[in-house]
Amino acid sequence: MLATPPDFDVLIVGAGISGIGMAAHMEMHCPTHSYAIVERRENLGGTWDLFRYPGIRSDSDMHTLGFVFEPWKHEKSIADAPAILDYLNTIVDERDIRKHIRYQQKVISADWRDDEARWHVTIEQADGSHTRMTANFLYLGSGYYDYDEPYDPGFEFGDFDGQIVHPQFWPEDLDYTGKKIVVIGSGATAVTIVPSMTDKAAHVTMLQRTPTWMFSRPAKDAIANFLRKVLPEELAYKITRWKNIKMQDFGFKRARNKPDKMAKDLHKRIRKSMGKDYDLKDFTPPYDPWDQRLCLVPDDDLFEAMKSGKADVVTAKIKRFVKGGIELDNGQTLDADIIVTATGLKLAVCGKIDISQNGEKVDFAQRFYYKGCMFSNLPNLAVVFGYLNASWTLRADVNSDYICRVLNTMQQKGSDIAVAVLPDNHGLEEDDIFDFSSGYIQRSKHIMPKNAVSYPWRLNQEYISDRKIMQEGPVEDGLLSFRKAGANATKPEEQLEPAE
Repeated sequence: MLATPPDFDVLIVGAGISGIGMAAHMEMHCPTHSYAIVERRENLGGTWDLFRYPGIRSDSDMHTLGFVFEPWKHEKSIADAPAILDYLNTIVDERDIRKHIRYQQKVISADWRDDEARWHVTIEQADGSHTRMTANFLYLGSGYYDYDEPYDPGFEFGDFDGQIVHPQFWPEDLDYTGKKIVVIGSGATAVTIVPSMTDKAAHVTMLQRTPTWMFSRPAKDAIANFLRKVLPEELAYKITRWKNIKMQDFGFKRARNKPDKMAKDLHKRIRKSMGKDYDLKDFTPPYDPWDQRLCLVPDDDLFEAMKSGKADVVTAKIKRFVKGGIELDNGQTLDADIIVTATGLKLAVCGKIDISQNGEKVDFAQRFYYKGCMFSNLPNLAVVFGYLNASWTLRADVNSDYICRVLNTMQQKGSDIAVAVLPDNHGLEEDDIFDFSSGYIQRSKHIMPKNAVSYPWRLNQEYISDRKIMQEGPVEDGLLSFRKAGANATKPEEQLEPAE
């Protein structure tokens, strides 16, 4: 036995959806384990606290972006950031999690030491000083993108003399009343910002190089709100959540199996809003639906803004930035007082934390995913990378539930190390980790962990099957090895036996 125990059994990095979800699962399933949450920002919420641009909202319904254990009680299922933050704050207060959160503590590095069976974590404080913390298990709920640096497409703004804003660093005092605004981009952020800024702006243009598939739906889920009136809250939520999970799954698979039919349906919805003779060229991408994530248009807000004349969509390439606007490759010039560069995120692995193992830097691009939450031959570490074709929280829920099962198995067996063992001569056939053509995905593949064709050495995009395997499959599967500090057992027969 080591002379001193680690500071915590589990250190959770990030107080957003993933970190709060893990803490809640620990409170329910691992009440004897100690834990702390370290959060680099001044507040909890992660994405929902970082982004402050007009109209920021979920692009998934809150019955699936919400947790499995906490019903979503608001009338709108497509929720804005304040409502989501209220939901998260309710959870941390009702479940006594808030006392475990330490704010303004940025994890710089983490080194796993086999001989001690613990992580040595270096944390930067608000004043720039560094402190150390130790933990037996590290759970990274630090998201999937770079908080410090968004994607830079290399724009040279030349003679443009107006204001340039990136959504990730939205100025609190930005006054756009009566201004002409051009939002560059066609993803979820741009589709949210454009209709939201029409309340004060003179005009808002969404400038896109390539169209995106748009999916319109009501912000309120009529079935969910009806069920809440006639059934107990938890039962109504459970039914609605499963309905929406199945609908998401059906829609995604239908798009992959019958892309032409899905495209026609999406266009039909747009024409229902914009008129049967509307020219769909700005909403007809050169790829099939769900080759990239669909953009949600709640309550047709983008289309309503276009019909009012307060907004429009232009598809063209930028030739150059000029005084008072943007010159396009088709000869058109867009007037602009403010340019919003909604050009996308820059992906990051494990929150850009410098991860090492016995002092040697870990290259995640050389590690295989294990069950979508751990990595080959890297002990006592788990991460959350949400689904691309469904809500982020679905993965956060199954991963945290599974890791609680791992922690309890470790406790039962008297072990302090859990590692997914993959021999050098594994012979695994590699698969494309993300079958999506989105720019932010393609730009980041070189830093992402490896993905095998066969489970469990992969990050699946199949929530329904993942949920069954992660919740019902055995933790002791012959691949996950349980050891004590200093032991080298890798084969099942060499591993610790369950405690009597």
